[in-house]
Amino acid sequence: MTVKERDSAFIANTYARYPLVAESGNGARVTGENGQTYIDLGSGIAVATFGVCDEEWVKAVTEQLHKIQHFSNLFYTEPQVQLAQMLCERTGMQKVFFGNSGAEANECAIKTARKYAFDKYGADRADIVTLQGSFHGRTLATLAAAGQDALHPDCFAPYPGGFLYAPANDFPALEALCGETVCAVMLELVQGEGGVLPLEPDYVKQVSKLCKEKDILLVIDEVQTGNGRTGTLYAYQQYPADPDIVTTAKGLGGGLPLGACMFGVKTAATLTAGTHGSTFGGNPVCCAGAVSILSRIDGKLLSEVREKGEFIESELSGAPGVKSVTGLGLMLGIETEKSAKNIAAACLVRGVVVLTAKDKVRLLPPLNIAWEELRQAIQILKGVIAE
Repeated sequence: MTVKERDSAFIANTYARYPLVAESGNGARVTGENGQTYIDLGSGIAVATFGVCDEEWVKAVTEQLHKIQHFSNLFYTEPQVQLAQMLCERTGMQKVFFGNSGAEANECAIKTARKYAFDKYGADRADIVTLQGSFHGRTLATLAAAGQDALHPDCFAPYPGGFLYAPANDFPALEALCGETVCAVMLELVQGEGGVLPLEPDYVKQVSKLCKEKDILLVIDEVQTGNGRTGTLYAYQQYPADPDIVTTAKGLGGGLPLGACMFGVKTAATLTAGTHGSTFGGNPVCCAGAVSILSRIDGKLLSEVREKGEFIESELSGAPGVKSVTGLGLMLGIETEKSAKNIAAACLVRGVVVLTAKDKVRLLPPLNIAWEELRQAIQILKGVIAE
């Protein structure tokens, strides 16, 4: 049996897979089982920050594997502490909780927001406002947090309550929801799964001000936008926002499962011993990889991310078959006249991996993709879109 046949036989049918069996790669190049190479503009949905098998990342992970691969969070490990310190020093946040995914990071944020309000105001302040079109994870609570009816099918009901949904960029509508029962507002500054749609800075400024005035926690979901993806270390650093909680995952581990929930001054002491935990969260191997990733996301790289994003936007905006380009940095969505899924399939045949989000082609290339590879891939994509 082939890999595809065994997949069909033994793996739950939860993914509509493209016909590529990825066997190996290096940087932005991936090699399939047939020996064909592909330029990867998806990086595992913004996970492989520096592409496939980045040498420095592999070295850091391998060295840690030869020391200790896992130990209980009832004890200390150096890579976890080192990573937490780096995150706090580069964001101004005060404390970090480590999990294994973006969904877990957002679950932690939800629990923290409700506990903060419970400790301070009592039991009647537990609602969280999110935005229509948002996506926060696949657990029941994070599905309930998502402002998309398509993510709330009856087959998974009943969903946890306590979530209210406001239209994106409509401040009066959000303000109207923020009554005495609301403990937090949770935002994606660029709605990834919702169509790669950035929020308007003035709107974010108004929301941040409202949250401060009402002692409502501002939670910024940086699961996909974080770790250099949008041209700053975290997207909120280019917005007029002052978050109390920041969540991230995906590119933080560089390819290994790692999520982080970062707490500001208000929330740093909210979680206490026994109120939350994770068996694998902050695994020393994952954290060693993340230290390698984070240490190399510097000003020079972030400038290149912005420059590459501007290049892609300039090449595709107004091109034949392109209706619009949205996003920030190297997190871009292309609205096309043809089906995005058909474009993705045609690109794969021509040796380029792209993703989709809603009705758009989605681009999330490695942050350090070589200019030659990027130019070649964008020309192929332009040609496919124009056909």
